[in-house]
Amino acid sequence: MNKLNNDAVNKSSLKIGLFGIGLDTYWPQFEGLKERLEGYLNTVEQKLTEIHPSVVNAGLVDNPDKAFKAGKLFKTEDVDLIFLYVTTYALSSTVLPVVQRAKVPVIILNLAPEAAIDYNSFNAMSDRTKMTGEWLSYCSACPVPEIANVFNRVGVKFHQITGMLHDDELCWNEVTEWVQAAKVANIMAYNRLGCMGHYYSGMLDIYTDLTQQYAHFGGHIELIEVEELASLRKEVSKEELNNRLKLFNETFDIQSDCPLDEMEKAAITSVALDKLVAKHQLGSMAYYYKGTGNIENEEAISSIILGNSLLTANGIPVAGEYEIKNVQAMKIMDSFGAGGSFTEYYAMDFKDDVILMGHDGPGHIAIAEGKTRVRPLHVYHGKVGKGVSVEMMVKNGPVTLLSVAEKRGGGLMLLVAEGESVPGPILQIGNTNSRYKFPIGARNFVNNWNSYGPAHHCAVGIGHISSKIEKLGQLLNMEVVRVC
Repeated sequence: MNKLNNDAVNKSSLKIGLFGIGLDTYWPQFEGLKERLEGYLNTVEQKLTEIHPSVVNAGLVDNPDKAFKAGKLFKTEDVDLIFLYVTTYALSSTVLPVVQRAKVPVIILNLAPEAAIDYNSFNAMSDRTKMTGEWLSYCSACPVPEIANVFNRVGVKFHQITGMLHDDELCWNEVTEWVQAAKVANIMAYNRLGCMGHYYSGMLDIYTDLTQQYAHFGGHIELIEVEELASLRKEVSKEELNNRLKLFNETFDIQSDCPLDEMEKAAITSVALDKLVAKHQLGSMAYYYKGTGNIENEEAISSIILGNSLLTANGIPVAGEYEIKNVQAMKIMDSFGAGGSFTEYYAMDFKDDVILMGHDGPGHIAIAEGKTRVRPLHVYHGKVGKGVSVEMMVKNGPVTLLSVAEKRGGGLMLLVAEGESVPGPILQIGNTNSRYKFPIGARNFVNNWNSYGPAHHCAVGIGHISSKIEKLGQLLNMEVVRVC
């Protein structure tokens, strides 16, 4: 469990559309030009396929008829994102029908075939027709303003990458990030989010409009009764119980004072959770339930932490306190391969200029620093029940925080920050807990982060991935604010 599970990302149904552009008038005039440009396009396809295997290549589009055909192909193939590779000058009227019909975001690849024209060799050519053909093979930057002008005026959403076809790590890293962001958008569009129980009464900041979640991310939201989990607990066999206890011992550092009966309850619930997730095909879940007045429901919820931690580490993030917005953030982080653990500020350490952050309940044990401990608790603070809980620190090193926040007046935004998980003393209270340092300092971070009015929970993942989240926001038409 010390390695991130990327199944959620790999199961994406993302399809990428690709086409190059040219002008058919050129081909009889300049021998070999079309074949040369098609070779460039094949190189782009190969590089894209190395990033993501599902690429629909419509070929070199050089007249309106081919443009309409390419647009129909992309629509039929249900592509999520189109890369428009500008090989040479082409008429905007040739480009527009392709993207208008597909109605998905477009990335304009303005890529030169080489770092520079060999001016001496070029000027030494004796045939001016051949010189012009050679010039046109380097002419990728020429039509980009025309294309951008037309896209803006007709409302086609586009982004640009300017660079080189070869030996340009910066350029191809940017291409990779766009593909990764599109993959996450696709995962969210088909994700099935389970909501089990109800909100924590009075915690107003986490209340959300489920229809807004659909509007921004797509997917499906399944409302689930706690009784269903309680019922599934009764179906767990002795063999399933023992196998889950064995998995617990392999995965966690179980402290010697953890009562066996509580571990067995947690194992039964963990198996039942897996059955619940499979039944509803869930890709994430938010839950909370008071559990008073019904011992079976109370026992199911009070023994849920270890099972939910296993799910979270295996690509199915689970958020406590019915934090729907935050489990969306956790799913985004996990789909980027960064993890995505449920967290909030605990306290500030002005001496070391760090913020203590963590939470009770499930943690993303795949991004833990060392093996996650399991400790017994006689009370879950502010909640009904007792049992066992996880205690972990997020791996030391770069981290990214993400919050799906509600905007004043309606709609959602993505709030993001980059920092570091740093070593030092943590509170050994059976919760997730880490020390975070931010480049703008703890005091400024708290003031700036809070100024945007997010809920008090957020998701934390390993690595600095703000640039990827910013691209995801552009693909989803969501505002992204980076605090640091």
